[in-house]
Amino acid sequence: MTNLAKLVFVALDIIGKNYLTWVMDAKIYLEVGNLGDTIKKDTSTSSQDRPKAMIFIRRHLDEGLKSEYLTVEDPLTLWKALKNRYNHQKTVILPKARYEWAYLRIQDFKTVAEYNSAMFKISSQLKLYEETITEEDMLEKTFSTFHASNVLLQQQYRERGFTEYNQLISVLLVAEQNNELLMKNHQSRPTGYAPFPEVNATSLEGNTTSSHGNNYKRGHGHKCGGNGHWARTCRTAKHLVDLYQTSLKEKGVETNFLDQAKPINIPDPVTNLSGQLNTTHLDVSDFIAERGNEVYGFD
Repeated sequence: MTNLAKLVFVALDIIGKNYLTWVMDAKIYLEVGNLGDTIKKDTSTSSQDRPKAMIFIRRHLDEGLKSEYLTVEDPLTLWKALKNRYNHQKTVILPKARYEWAYLRIQDFKTVAEYNSAMFKISSQLKLYEETITEEDMLEKTFSTFHASNVLLQQQYRERGFTEYNQLISVLLVAEQNNELLMKNHQSRPTGYAPFPEVNATSLEGNTTSSHGNNYKRGHGHKCGGNGHWARTCRTAKHLVDLYQTSLKEKGVETNFLDQAKPINIPDPVTNLSGQLNTTHLDVSDFIAERGNEVYGFD
């Protein structure tokens, strides 16, 4: 057995509160290292295996326990001494394990994984205290505790003739995952609901053109050059707009086209196109628009 000096699981507490898990871990690792026979009755082990097992067990004991059993040299003797020391837990753990086994039902768990974990925990506790739980026991416990709405389903699983509990659990886990996928697909689009239509790029372009066309009609002849400045919303004085449009025509630029990549600055109302001070006379009438018999002022 390699790496005997390495602590591979939690050491046994001097109070013994983790004795159950410690015993299971110790058995497993001793078996992996071909030292399992050193803690069994009526088995012959080599003179080299017993010291290895002893070192491994002592490595995983509380310091107080190491001192107390310092003179014990045989692993089987130490194993029995620890069992007798903490065997009183049997009066607490065993009745509880029996109760949990009696009322264990797969229908009480949200997932198969949770049920499987509880099954192994309870069965391990019972086996530790020499109460046998067979594969048939675990299969029957699972089949007989299906929900009443799944009677037909459990009959179908029975007919498949599983001989090992792990086989049944593997099938149930796969079925659970498939059911979750089906539910997600159903919730994304319930029965009777049509999928959302795909957005057509051509129709968008057509709508954009139509929209621009309508805006162009609404603002024809009165676009100052600013983004979205049409007759209805533009507050620039009309004579300034006329000056701006005249300058664009002289430069050969269409008045109804705005180059977004090269924005054109709107002339400053204070200066004219040549950059000189604008001396154009402004009157109150420049800021008042007439519509019929009503007079509207610009904000």
